[in-house]
Amino acid sequence: MKLSVIVPAYNLEKYIGECLRSVLEQTVNAPFEVIVCDDASTDSTADIIRGLSKEFAQLKPILKTQNGGLANNMRTLLEAATGDYIAYLDGDDVALPGKLQTQIDYLDTHEDCQMVFHESDMFDSDTNETMRLYSQSSYNWSYIPQRSDITHLIRYGTYLQASSVMFRRHAWLTETVAQECKIILDYPFYILNAGYLNANIDFIPNVLGRYRIHQDSFGAQTQRSTARREQSLADICHACELAAQFGVDENAIKAGIAHHQYAAALYFLFRGNTTRFQQWITESASQGYFFDEKHRTVYENRHDPEQIKAWLEREGA
Repeated sequence: MKLSVIVPAYNLEKYIGECLRSVLEQTVNAPFEVIVCDDASTDSTADIIRGLSKEFAQLKPILKTQNGGLANNMRTLLEAATGDYIAYLDGDDVALPGKLQTQIDYLDTHEDCQMVFHESDMFDSDTNETMRLYSQSSYNWSYIPQRSDITHLIRYGTYLQASSVMFRRHAWLTETVAQECKIILDYPFYILNAGYLNANIDFIPNVLGRYRIHQDSFGAQTQRSTARREQSLADICHACELAAQFGVDENAIKAGIAHHQYAAALYFLFRGNTTRFQQWITESASQGYFFDEKHRTVYENRHDPEQIKAWLEREGA
């Protein structure tokens, strides 16, 4: 089997049909399978998957009767995957025509590349309107070369969209699910894959996927909840620490953690939570690194949050 596309699903009846069709209907010149694991959804997600499996022979459904959570779902998918290449797709995202073949061709012709990702279109699910490009419009993109590695993932965060990545199979697939993480699994998943593969991570600038923004997504839920935002931060920092097992320099790990704590501090600043803003901006500086001069300025003026917020708004932060 050339390629396995793995798709976790839970209560995605609005989106799972479009998601799965977007890969199942692609023209690929090699054998590929699409493995979808429904984690005991309480809506009609499983019924939609059953219907599609009758239409498409390459769709391999796994329909659980008890909910085990996303980490368990991911392990199930990886255990079932048989492809030489692995591609991940969130059950509410969309693959555009040519995605699979373009990435297969890239890995086939670039033997020194172990992971490849493409540009993605972020779109509003209600209006179908494009909001921005995921990678090239990100604040951290100027730091990312065409060929990056695990150190860039650590220091600069999620510049690759979760559903945009394809990577080579390796012997430690099921070890790439960070069971300790409760909310954020894609970031540690790609850090661990990059580590086990000692990966060169290449970028294809073509827009080959669509990243759906909707009210019920993990990200949207996290933006509305202080507790989820802090748990996300804990997951992200743990992901950075996992890189130590691959010999990633401790200074890079500390710099990455400082960056993520700074981002959390800004989240709380703009929501009027001065206590947590000051907590996390102070914690970020304790790592001994600043992401950029803006980070340093925010820390130095942390005792005047209203002034800092006004300054950041003028700067377009």
